[in-house]
Amino acid sequence: MQRDALLKLLGELSAGTRSADEVADKLASLPFEDLDFAKVDHHRSLRSGMPEVVFASGKTAEQTAMILARIHANGTPALATRADDAAFEATRELVPEATYHPVARCITCGAGAKKSGGRVAVICAGTSDLPVAEEAALTADFFGAEVSRFTDVGVAGLHRLLAHLPAIRTADAVIVCAGMEGALPSVVGGLVAVPVIAVPTSVGYGASFGGVTAMLGMLNSCSPNVTVVNIDNGFGAGYVSTLYANRAVR
Repeated sequence: MQRDALLKLLGELSAGTRSADEVADKLASLPFEDLDFAKVDHHRSLRSGMPEVVFASGKTAEQTAMILARIHANGTPALATRADDAAFEATRELVPEATYHPVARCITCGAGAKKSGGRVAVICAGTSDLPVAEEAALTADFFGAEVSRFTDVGVAGLHRLLAHLPAIRTADAVIVCAGMEGALPSVVGGLVAVPVIAVPTSVGYGASFGGVTAMLGMLNSCSPNVTVVNIDNGFGAGYVSTLYANRAVR
C-alpha cells in the first residue's frame, strides 16, 4: 500500500465514510500477504517509497501473474522484470490492463508513480545493449523520473555522444549501459556533474567473459562519480537513478 492510499483510507475512517471493519479488512494484508509460494510485501512502499518489484525469471508464469495481481489489487502499480510472453498472458487473465514491454522484457500493471520532476538520462553504447538499457529506462519512468534515451553512442564514435551532451547534462542522474570493454561510463563520468550508474552488459566476444570484462573496467574507472551495478542489471540502475533524481527535486 502506498502512503497516499493509506492516508486516504485513514481520512475516510476519520470522516465516517468507511467503517472500522472495512479499514481493518484493507489493512489485514499489511505488512505482507502469504501466497504459500511467495510473501507479497505490501508494506514496502511505506518503508522505502517504492513498491516491491517482481523478478519473473525462475518463477512460473502463474506465480508471476498471481504476485502482480495481488500487488495491483492492493492499489499499488506493479512491475515485473525479466518476464516472457507466457508470464504476460497469465497476468493479463488476472489484470486485463497489464502491458508487456518486449524490448525491456517487463510487465506493468498500472500507470506507475506520478512524475517527480527528477530527470534521468539513459545512455546505451550499442543497439545490442538495448534490452538492458530499456529495462533501466522503463524502471526509472515507472518510478516517476522523466527519462531521456540516447542510443548507439559508444566510444567507437564519440562524436555521436558529444552531439547529445547538452541534453545529457540536464539530467539529475545518468545511466550508462555498455558491453565489450565497458569504457563508455568513464567517458561520460568525465563530462557530467551528476552520479553516473554504470551497467556492464553481457554483450561481446569471448574475452568479454559475459560482461565480466566490462564490469571490471567500470569498477576501475578513474571518473569518481561512476558507480557500478551487476551485469545486465538495468532494473537496479533504473531504481537507484530514480532515488537520486527524485531527491534532487525535493
